[in-house]
Amino acid sequence: MKVLVIGLGSMGKRRLRNLKALGIDAVAGVDPRPDRRAEAAKIRALPTFASLEEGLNAFSPDALVISTPPDQHMDCAFLAARRGLPCFIEASVVDAERILELQRLTEERGPLIAPSCTMRYFPGPRKVKELIAVGAIGKVLNVNYHTGQYLRDWHPWEAIEDYYVSKRATGGCREIVPFELTWLNDVFGDPQPLACLRGRVGDLRIDIDDIYYCWLRYPGNVTASITVEVLSRPAATRELRVLGSDGQLVFSADDNSVRVCSVASPSWIRHELQRGRAADGYINPEEPYVAELGDFLGAVSSRGRFPNSLLDDYRVLQVLNELEAKTV
Repeated sequence: MKVLVIGLGSMGKRRLRNLKALGIDAVAGVDPRPDRRAEAAKIRALPTFASLEEGLNAFSPDALVISTPPDQHMDCAFLAARRGLPCFIEASVVDAERILELQRLTEERGPLIAPSCTMRYFPGPRKVKELIAVGAIGKVLNVNYHTGQYLRDWHPWEAIEDYYVSKRATGGCREIVPFELTWLNDVFGDPQPLACLRGRVGDLRIDIDDIYYCWLRYPGNVTASITVEVLSRPAATRELRVLGSDGQLVFSADDNSVRVCSVASPSWIRHELQRGRAADGYINPEEPYVAELGDFLGAVSSRGRFPNSLLDDYRVLQVLNELEAKTV
């Protein structure tokens, strides 16, 4: 299979590593910046192109991986659809209506369009979903979740003013809200947005909201408070506490575990999580990203399904939009 990676920034370079780990040798890259093309060529020997049209015509790929800034995703995806090329798209934060349009265009005859759902592949969310599904804490009553990482630590090698996280529509904090909802909704269902409190409280000095407090109601009258921020330093934050009718569940990145206690078994039961291996300069491990891309390539080869869909992405972005409309 021949795969063309569009966008050779941080995520594009990660996807090049993922494809190498998956044994995909026929790979090419696209980026308008000569420095990024040169840097990608150091990761692995591959042809690179300055434009998507040039890459498509010269390389003739079987599939695309779209790792551009979020506001360019749909331009690339619609071009892929017109050419009948399956494509994988990194997490989206804008263009909800265009996502829905693309879903309607491709739902019957394809090609496969696979929006990223990376967090579903991480050990913590997987263990949370497993334990909730088997009723380890009874009926879920309340969810409290907090995640964050200082924005300037995302890409230490470049200023945040130089890439999309500093723009209001694609701001780092705003982007992470749907990124997290993609896995939370997979566990707890489609939520009803209730209210949102957001703003700039840190020292980033860019025109974005750096913290979102979100209040939602999940099916079964489950209340949820979700905090997303780009302020946590020097270490990132990821803490989930779920109250159930028969017990509690705690997922902690600091502790690298999911812990459960219940009325029947009051002592905490600790489930250790595999840490995985992070590439130099990156915080998150490679394994979840490799597994996700592997599922996409498997779905392309077998004409099968991918765990996330354009319609799922649209619904998540609708939640984001409704939350913002209900800012207090």
